[in-house]
Amino acid sequence: MRVLIACEFSGSVREAFKAKGHENVWSCDLLPTEIPGQHIQDDVLNHLDDGWDMMIAHPPCTHLAVSGARYFKEKQADGRQQAALQFVKKLMEASINKICIENPVSIISTQIRKPDQIIQPWQFGHGETKATCLWLKNLPLLVPTKIVDGREARIHRMPPGKDRWKERSRTMQGIADAMADQWG
Repeated sequence: MRVLIACEFSGSVREAFKAKGHENVWSCDLLPTEIPGQHIQDDVLNHLDDGWDMMIAHPPCTHLAVSGARYFKEKQADGRQQAALQFVKKLMEASINKICIENPVSIISTQIRKPDQIIQPWQFGHGETKATCLWLKNLPLLVPTKIVDGREARIHRMPPGKDRWKERSRTMQGIADAMADQWG
């Protein structure tokens, strides 16, 4: 199976699939990968028609997430929000048989469609909260693998810093493993 992990610089989902024996799994992002491996450093839109069987996409949430709602008026006025929504639509409409679009609670739910599932890290072995929406095409809902206590809002409470966005955008290992186990 040819798997594309779109908008992933960390390599965590790509490597979870590789650990399950998938040899033809590639990440694609404008940034270089943090974990050496099969990575395409480019705009993912240039690679949607490359014969993938499945795509798991993590489009940037900067102009979409409701956590930044106080900036929506400005982002609507200058077109950033509409451009971000168009990017998500192109990912959703790709001619790939199995698709997962992953994003936090965002305007995708009101402007495109509601998510098929909302998951939390604490359902997959991480004692914290971070509501994560999944929009699915020909994929089953993810089944929680390890419900844990804790429920700390670590991601939400991260202090400002130059790499804060990177840390907030990482897919937690338990979720990456569940995707590889259940969808691979």
